[in-house]
Amino acid sequence: MTIDVGAVARRTAQLIRDVPDHPEPGVVFKDITPLLADAAAFDDVVRFLAGCAQGPVDVVVGIEARGFILGAPVALALGAGFVPVRKSGKLPGPTIGQTYDLEYGSAEVELHPETIPDGARVLVVDDVLATGGTAAATANLVARAGGTVVGLAFLLELEFRPGRDTLNGYRVESLVAVR
Repeated sequence: MTIDVGAVARRTAQLIRDVPDHPEPGVVFKDITPLLADAAAFDDVVRFLAGCAQGPVDVVVGIEARGFILGAPVALALGAGFVPVRKSGKLPGPTIGQTYDLEYGSAEVELHPETIPDGARVLVVDDVLATGGTAAATANLVARAGGTVVGLAFLLELEFRPGRDTLNGYRVESLVAVR
C-alpha cells in the first residue's frame, strides 16, 4: 500500500508543536508528542520511514532518544532487527564509540558492535536532521561494526542547517522540511 507523501508531510507538520526557548533561549524545540498520540498519523510516518529503505534491510538503527520511538516500529514494519545508538555511558558491556563535534564542544555516541552482523544492510532513523553530526557519527559506528548504511531517514529536516551536506555520499530522506 502506497502513501501520499505530500499529504502525510502536511498532516505531520500540523501535528508537530513548536516550543519556543526550549531547552534554552533562542531554540525552537519540535515537540512530536501530538504526532505520536495520533495513531493514524504515526502509522503513516512509520510507513514513510520504512519506505526510505529501498531494498532489503537487516537492521534499523535508531539514534537516542526519539530515534528509538520512530526506529523500533520501522524495524518491525521491515521485518528487521532494531539497534539503539546511545549517548556515551548508557549501554552496558563492551561498546564502540564515535565522537562528533557540537556547536560548543563535542559528544559521543555508542553501540554494541555485535548487534550489527557483518555485511548487514542498515537503515538509520532519527527524528531531526540538523547539523548531521550525530547521524554521521552513527553511520561511522555502523561501518566500524561491519554494516553498510543503505539510507538515513528523518522525520524532520532543518534545511537551514548543514545536515545534508555533512551526510554527503549517503542516501538521505526526510518527511518534513523546516525552512
